[in-house]
Amino acid sequence: MTRQPEPAGSPLVVLGKIVSVHGIRGAVKVYSHTDPLDNVLDYPEWILRKGNAQQQVSVVAGRVQGRILVVQLKGLADRDKALELVDWEICVPRAELPALDDGEFYWHQLEGLQVVTVDGQLLGRIDHLLETGSNDVMVVKPCAGSLDQRERLLPYLPDLYVKHIDLTEGVMQVDWDPEF
Repeated sequence: MTRQPEPAGSPLVVLGKIVSVHGIRGAVKVYSHTDPLDNVLDYPEWILRKGNAQQQVSVVAGRVQGRILVVQLKGLADRDKALELVDWEICVPRAELPALDDGEFYWHQLEGLQVVTVDGQLLGRIDHLLETGSNDVMVVKPCAGSLDQRERLLPYLPDLYVKHIDLTEGVMQVDWDPEF
C-alpha cells in the first residue's frame, strides 16, 4: 500500500488507515504504518481524515490479527456506522510522536528530501520509503534539476550509503554511483 507523503509542515502524521469492518459490533480493521504495527494503539486519541473532513475518535481496545489490527472505537457499536469510516486515514498530531535520538529519523521526515551524491549530483527527491526484509529502501523520483529522469531505489543504510541528512536544508547526501 503506497501512501502519499505528508505536506511539509503538516501538523498531522498518518499512522494508518481503516480498511474494513470486523463483525457486527462496529469494530474496524486497521492497516498500520507503524513498526511494530500495534504501536498505533499507543495513541488513545486519533484524528480520522478523509479529504478535507476530520473527526476525533477514542480507541477503546485493539488487537493484532495477522497483518492488520482489529480496533474498537468509543461510541461505535454498529457495523453500518463503522462502514462509513472505511478509507479514512488515522492521524495524530506530529508533536505527539516520541522524540528520537540524534541521527534517527521518522520516515515522514525523510520524504521530500533532495538526494544528492557526495559528488554533488542531484538524483531526485525521496517520494516514499519501503520496508524490506533486510533494510528500508528509499524510492527516489526525479525532480527539477535532477541528473536524469530515472526512478531509483536506494537502500536506507546510514553510515554505509547515507552520509548526511540536513532536515533544515531538505537534503540527504548519499555515497552512490548514479550509474548503478
